[in-house]
Amino acid sequence: MTYNKDLSIVISLFNEEESLPELVSWIEKVMAAEGFNYEIIMVDDGSRDKSWKIIKELSDKNPSIRGISFRRNYGKSAALFHGFKAAEGRVVITMDADLQDSPDEIPELYRMIVEEDYDIVSGWKKQRFDNKLTKNLPSKLYNWTARKITGIKLHDMNCGLKAYRNEVVKHIEVYGEMHRYIPYLAKNAGFDKITEKPVQHQKRKYGKSKFGLERFVNGFLDLISLWFLSTFGKKPMHFFGFTGILMFLAGGILAVWIIAEKLIQQAHGLVYRPVTDQPLFYLGLVAVLLGFQLFLAGFICEMVSRNSQERNHYNIKEEI
Repeated sequence: MTYNKDLSIVISLFNEEESLPELVSWIEKVMAAEGFNYEIIMVDDGSRDKSWKIIKELSDKNPSIRGISFRRNYGKSAALFHGFKAAEGRVVITMDADLQDSPDEIPELYRMIVEEDYDIVSGWKKQRFDNKLTKNLPSKLYNWTARKITGIKLHDMNCGLKAYRNEVVKHIEVYGEMHRYIPYLAKNAGFDKITEKPVQHQKRKYGKSKFGLERFVNGFLDLISLWFLSTFGKKPMHFFGFTGILMFLAGGILAVWIIAEKLIQQAHGLVYRPVTDQPLFYLGLVAVLLGFQLFLAGFICEMVSRNSQERNHYNIKEEI
């Protein structure tokens, strides 16, 4: 496959007017030194400052700069989705606009994709300059959890500085807040040559972070959702049906055992406790009802899945 550019650099941004000229100048310097045929795609995610005005001024000076502006703030995933859609380069680089990602890392990231045949090279900010209590410690816990669930051995899953083979970004759909898990989305699409590279991390020079601690909670919930969809998305009955059968059997056995125990004690003239006086009996009935409902939910999900337009959507590597 032939590409119009060597590199597409996708930058999502929100209220970063101070850093844009410096960032673009830095990228241009690196591109000139390496002789890359490149494009910079800047996606303005509904900024309320002068970011879009600056992007247009930069584009007038450098035709390699393209801009996309949202009417309101939709989030980083939406920005990356449109950036990926527009990318024409053989290798796609993503980076943040706050100058914490160094453009000097781009040539080596490009080489690892082209020469070492990786699908994704993820940056690893091994030495960080963030607040240890509010950023570093939660980040380490978050990444440890992500490694265990996804099976992808990355130390910094959420690092904004990444390199992708063009085919990767064209075969995945980034939505919601799933930008944190693009490597997992790619792995589920069959692109499993994923590695990481230690990269330089710099202190934020202008403004302040647009993300708070809630991103770790939201990120964990998104990870669970993504794991569930990737595991049971095309076979929901395997989860709901299996869980429903277990609950139905457990509740049924518990109820029958309590009734049988009462009958045996009654037959032998022993003191017995009425079935309806035992809380375990009602717990058993609840388990039976919940199990039946989960089983029905599995049937409904199967019908939805089988009628989905994506039911036979598979990524084909090549044909001869």
